[in-house]
This record gives sequence, structure tokens and C-alpha cells, in this order.
Amino acid sequence: MIGFIIWIIGLVLTIRATIEIWNMGGDTAKRLLAIIILLITNWIGLILYYFVFKPELPKWLK
Repeated sequence: MIGFIIWIIGLVLTIRATIEIWNMGGDTAKRLLAIIILLITNWIGLILYYFVFKPELPKWLK
């Protein structure tokens, strides 16, 4: 049961981060690459996105 709850939390956070990246603007190919990297790295990608890369990502996507 706990594992399922953790999975749901990860799914919701991943969907939220994907939508945020897509709405940042910039080059479409760079946005898709960032989303693919986020999806491949799972929890590590989410942690890095929310705590390290989120402020810098709009500059990188242009």
C-alpha cells in the first residue's frame, strides 16, 4: 500500500514537472529533450529538477 502511494506521488510530480517544462517556452527540441531526461531519471530527475535546475532551466531552453 505504501509503495502504491509513493508511486502515485511520483506520477503526479512527474506530470506536473513535465507540464511546467513544456510551458516554459523556448526551443521545442530542447524542451522535449529535458522532458525525456526527466522521465528516464525518475526520482533523481524529479529531485534535481525541483531543487537544482528549476530556476536555471528557462535560460537553458532558449
